[in-house]
Amino acid sequence: QVRLVESGGGLVQAGGSLKLSCAGYGLNLSYYTMAWFRQAPGKEREFAAAIVASGSITQYADSVKGRFSISRDNAKSTVYLQMNSLKPEDTAVYSCAAGSSTGILSSTKRYPYWGQGTQVTVSP
Repeated sequence: QVRLVESGGGLVQAGGSLKLSCAGYGLNLSYYTMAWFRQAPGKEREFAAAIVASGSITQYADSVKGRFSISRDNAKSTVYLQMNSLKPEDTAVYSCAAGSSTGILSSTKRYPYWGQGTQVTVSP
């Protein structure tokens, strides 16, 4: 059974940091492009960051560039999202996704495998 499991979410004050993890089960993440998406209440899901299988290429949404950092440990089949200088507008459910080596990094269509998500809440 293929599963992606996120962890590391929680409540943090504005300006604080959190590190999210995404572990793969039944799926060797080292072969996949990985991404983090987020969805705030009443809003559509939006792209946050992506990293290709080798780790050589990363992409970020403009809203998180310079504050968030995506990384991966293929030996552990785990992907991370380090979030610094958090703002209240970063509050959302963050989900990781695994996808193919082709296609637009920021498009949900590239990613057939999704986790359930972890809640991140940033207080003012």
